[in-house]
Amino acid sequence: MMALDTQLFYALNSLAGHSPVLDWLIVFCASYLAYIVGILFFVTVYFSSYPVRKKWEIFWVTSIASVVSRFGVAEVIRFFYHRVRPFNALPNVHNLFTDSAWSFPSGHATFFFAMATALYFYNKTWGTWFFIAAAVITIGRVAAGVHYPLDIIGGAVIGIAVACVTFYLARKMVVKEVPEADVN
Repeated sequence: MMALDTQLFYALNSLAGHSPVLDWLIVFCASYLAYIVGILFFVTVYFSSYPVRKKWEIFWVTSIASVVSRFGVAEVIRFFYHRVRPFNALPNVHNLFTDSAWSFPSGHATFFFAMATALYFYNKTWGTWFFIAAAVITIGRVAAGVHYPLDIIGGAVIGIAVACVTFYLARKMVVKEVPEADVN
């Protein structure tokens, strides 16, 4: 499996180092697109037609899922499992920027796939667009030389799982009181 992981890494990383324009695009997708997606999350929820209570639910479930997956689960895994970044471990890597944290799981993947999943539970169209953004961001990180594909897959699985649990728990906590029918 690791050989395939390395082969896929080199296939995506081979896009880097040939054109300043393509390198700029890869760095933009891998680093700066994340900020735009974060802003779009707030704008999308704020200007949605959902009632205010629902907007708050979407905001909190999505935020909690994203933060717990990235700064909770991913960091616990990184504390125990130390996978070196590809630009430090492999020869002939075109790294477009560096990162000092451990490689597995991808923090960007955990965060943005959790966000996309939580949003998908509330609005399929939003979720689909945020899944596409998560994929673009994380593929850019492989192309830039800072992650292996399995780092991304592992992060995506963690983000999706945490969002599912968060959504389920939020649904359990939201008690909808239904008036009892008068049988007389």
